[in-house]
Parts: sequence; C-alpha cells; structure tokens
Amino acid sequence: MSAPPLPDTFGNYVLGEFVEVIPPPAVSWLPQTAGWRWLGLLLLGIALYYGLRALRRWYRNRYRREAAATFRRLQQGRERPPGLEEVNQLLKRTALAAWPRQEVASLSGTGWGEFLNRQCPQPPFSQPQIELLGVGTYRMTPLDPDTSRELLSASLTWVREHRNPLDD
Repeated sequence: MSAPPLPDTFGNYVLGEFVEVIPPPAVSWLPQTAGWRWLGLLLLGIALYYGLRALRRWYRNRYRREAAATFRRLQQGRERPPGLEEVNQLLKRTALAAWPRQEVASLSGTGWGEFLNRQCPQPPFSQPQIELLGVGTYRMTPLDPDTSRELLSASLTWVREHRNPLDD
C-alpha cells in the first residue's frame, strides 16, 4: 500500500514563487591589510621579548627558590632547632649564587651581616642577629628556639627580598 499522490498545489499557494535569499559569503576574521599584519607581528615580538625575559629571570632565581624551600623546611623542623652554622652556610651559599665569589667569600664577622642587610630595601637582620651571624659560629653555643625562629624568619625574608645584581 502506498501513499496517495500529492496535489499540484500542496501547502501555501502564496509561497509558490518564493525565491530563497542567498546570504553573502562570511566575512573573514583575518586582517585584510598589511598594516594589521605588521601590528600583529610587532605585538607578537613584544610578547615574546617579555616572555623570554620572564623565563630567564625565573631560571636565574632558581637558587632563591631552593634556599627558601630549605629555610621553610628548617622552620618546620620539629626534632631540633637548626644550628647557627647551618643557617650561616645556607646564607653564604645563597649569596655566592648571586654575587661574584671575590665579593662574598671573604666576608666574615659583622661585615657579613651588614653585607646581607645592604642587599635588601628593608634590612631584615637586627644588630644582635648580625653579631650572632658574625661571631656566633665560633662560640659553639646552641641557639634557643625563639632566637632560632627569629633568625630563620629574617633569613627567609633576606632570601626573598635581596636585590640580585643580575636582575637589573
């Protein structure tokens, strides 16, 4: 069984001679003139320059991230407060990573603590802490927990905020 044939005038007879409107071709989103291409290349070049500069700075500051992680680990150490030698060695290694060996390796005494303070906009070490860093390693006396906590906090501040001569 099949469907009956359709009449010649099926549907709306008014639309019989309706012609569908054909839309124009889509407008391209790509720039059509050379000026826009030059501007795009210029912006791409600027973005690449600043991206590479930020990547280079991030790579150069890896010593900072490692030292900060070590200081945080020392701060969270539950078994014993870190020794003054340990803090001083870590500060010296961090400074040697940022400054030339001739400038840092020979520093000792209060000159070492003053050097550390000069490298920050806000000096993180107090005068007693400078003296402790300078001569405390020769005394071989253990630090009390409060002094140790304050020294670690000041050291972590120095690691984060010191001005590296290569950053300029």
